[in-house]
Amino acid sequence: MKSSLSDRLAILSDAAKYDASCSSSGAGKRDSAATKGLGSTGNGICHAYTPDGRCISLLKILLTNFCIYDCAYCINRSSSNVQRARFTADEVIWLTLEFYRRNYIEGLFLSSGIIRSSDDTMAQMVRVARELREVHNFRGYIHLKTIPNASPGLLAEAGLYADRLSINVEMPTERGLADYAPQKQASEIRHAMGEMRTRIDAGKDRTLAGRVAPRFAPGGQSTQMIVGADTATDRDILSSSSSLYTGYRLRRVYYSAFSPIPDASAILPVKAPPLLREHRLYQADWLFRFYGFQFSEITEASPDGMLDLALDPKLAWALANREQFPVDLNRASREMLLRVPGLGVRSVNAIVTARRHRRLRLEDLAKLNVSLRKVKPFLHAVGWSPVQLADQQNIRQLFLPQPQQLTLF
Repeated sequence: MKSSLSDRLAILSDAAKYDASCSSSGAGKRDSAATKGLGSTGNGICHAYTPDGRCISLLKILLTNFCIYDCAYCINRSSSNVQRARFTADEVIWLTLEFYRRNYIEGLFLSSGIIRSSDDTMAQMVRVARELREVHNFRGYIHLKTIPNASPGLLAEAGLYADRLSINVEMPTERGLADYAPQKQASEIRHAMGEMRTRIDAGKDRTLAGRVAPRFAPGGQSTQMIVGADTATDRDILSSSSSLYTGYRLRRVYYSAFSPIPDASAILPVKAPPLLREHRLYQADWLFRFYGFQFSEITEASPDGMLDLALDPKLAWALANREQFPVDLNRASREMLLRVPGLGVRSVNAIVTARRHRRLRLEDLAKLNVSLRKVKPFLHAVGWSPVQLADQQNIRQLFLPQPQQLTLF
């Protein structure tokens, strides 16, 4: 007996929750009023956040959770006994349009298990995006999770209709992928990423006659890797991220803490890694993307290659490099101020602008909503000079979270 549409929606939307690479960053706004189309990425209410703080709602589903692959870490692997469901391309199109008309969503995030073959599955996903754009004039955001060993023609067509494309590298290292997903090839994933980077770059160029190249995934590409399923250290994970960012110009690398699954393989851990580990990786990723850090510096002081769970990576780095502090608030370079714990990009930009006109005091930082408790040990300012960090043996204790009394009720 065929499941109802609502039952399948419940199954396939729940199955999609394991994919963390759901973001709208990089998508240009489409004016649906000007083009008389459906949808817009201009405003939003939930689900996915853009770099400028906008929140947009996306219909996030799988085309199907059937899969011919048997990846050990995946809840939808072929040997799993989960309840299976499948949408047709027409049903996904209908759901997207109806959800939009009811103001539930502003876009679509579509992924899928592999059915029959990679090309067959990818062709159905491309059909969804193509018909939404060309038949229904849908102007909302579309993110397609592409399949690396699908034909180059299908991947190229996907980029013509999607705002963003993503291919999951799955595991942080090639060894991990070989052990946990032997049916997938790291070389195929990297080759597909390289092809997409070439097409994305070409889509931004102009011809000698001044014509703009065909639009191709203007939101770029992203990927996701699973944290804690294998023995990869945080140093291994960040090293992999570094090569992905520099080699393929990814917009984002997403880190997904491994979640134990029913009837799991014996090679998988029985416990999930602490969610704080995932959080620290995102913080380290942020330091690389916006603060001028190299991933290698962030873990260089850690003998086991793991980030400090008790302290954020920027503070941990500063404590491990105490000889570089304190710095002068009024003379330090912008690059060095970005390395001061407690100072963010916006506050540093404000400091650099303000000190052109007068010398700054700690009180001026308070007006920028900067935590004085965190920055005071690392800064010189007018009227303030901290004790030398090298003389404070207990400085780490000053920043550790305070113990809390537990209650029985």
